[in-house]
Amino acid sequence: MAATVSFITRRFGAYDPSSLASYEAAGGFQALRRALKMDGYDIAKILADNGIQGRGGAAYDMGKKWSQARDVKAPHKCVVCNADEGEPGTFKDRTLLQKDPFQLLEGMIIAGWSVQADNGYIYLREEYSHLRYSILSAIAQCERAGYLGDDILGSGFSYQIHLYSGAGAYVCGEGSALCESIEGKSGRPRMKPPFIKQCGAFHLPTCVNNVESLSLVPNVLMDDEGFYKAQGTPECPGTKIISVSGNVVRPGVYEIPFGITLREIIFDLAGGIPDGHSFRLAQLGGASGRIASIHELDTPYTYKDLRKAGLTPVGSGAVLVVDDRTSVLSFLQIIQQFFSHESCGQCTPCREGNRHIKLILDKMAAGTHTQEDLDHLRKFAEIMRVSSLCGLGETAQSALLSCMDRFPEVFTVKEEAYTR
Repeated sequence: MAATVSFITRRFGAYDPSSLASYEAAGGFQALRRALKMDGYDIAKILADNGIQGRGGAAYDMGKKWSQARDVKAPHKCVVCNADEGEPGTFKDRTLLQKDPFQLLEGMIIAGWSVQADNGYIYLREEYSHLRYSILSAIAQCERAGYLGDDILGSGFSYQIHLYSGAGAYVCGEGSALCESIEGKSGRPRMKPPFIKQCGAFHLPTCVNNVESLSLVPNVLMDDEGFYKAQGTPECPGTKIISVSGNVVRPGVYEIPFGITLREIIFDLAGGIPDGHSFRLAQLGGASGRIASIHELDTPYTYKDLRKAGLTPVGSGAVLVVDDRTSVLSFLQIIQQFFSHESCGQCTPCREGNRHIKLILDKMAAGTHTQEDLDHLRKFAEIMRVSSLCGLGETAQSALLSCMDRFPEVFTVKEEAYTR
């Protein structure tokens, strides 16, 4: 059976997440003490040397991002923690917030020191409003202990963390839409440039990372034995927290070493398909992710191998498993309903593309479509991919396009194709 690892999750259950003293007793804030004696560029270099890529959809080199944020010269900067986690099937950041909130705060403070920011903002999705009290309590405890505020631990570094809540919009997972929402505006993406690192929240230079990325930082800084880099593969070292859901026996959050296969994730860690049903497909990275068929199950879970197989290269870490009780077409209709609802409507390709694709899929379900409809299906999806304003429109049809490649028999004008 494939084994999980405990690196970023090693304190789960080992301390009281409501108590700062308990976190300190478990080794908490030792990484911050070490970081305050280091140069910000040196901290970024440690992240780069460990091969850490952001744990969101873009998978951007985290050390490079922090170095670039440090390079920007400005009297005020900020760090934003993206705790929106709006991708359906993704719940690993929620687990980190529930079980180790102080780890996130420590990572945010280190990020502030590294990039020379004076404020940090946690953008919490509306559906996680039940976590507001525990996060606010953790922030207050850190302020009383001198880990936040003026002259942190006598270093001369002053930094505050603020908690903001979203209103339930999926598009606010996109960095610039998130910044607009923090400012109290409608959460819609901005035109770029300028980029967020130059003009983000409150028009200040901003460094945005998600919960998992920031929570990883204290652990890496204290990893003197090189445990993290020894995990995974030479080309893709380290670990990743994944969220497995759908038609599996043991859905849940798992920390895995990079390099185990999709088959091991689904059939070993998650216990396989329940009740004697068979595997239909898996979607990686949430609703905006691509589809894996049974032929991709032996693909190693690394950025390079998933990309080579034409799959989503890790993304948010979601693995949604669908069995033979759901047809490919029904699955795509559900995905399309989601994106038709969540499109902010700002750009034409996404607004109109989602609407027309939904109509065509409905025609397919009714058996009234034509070959011209199928041609338009791919055409509209490709137009959205290359011309939408933000990542929502660019990736909304990832599932559709990958299903058209993997299940061509579904996309015919033959009536019998719809029984699949």
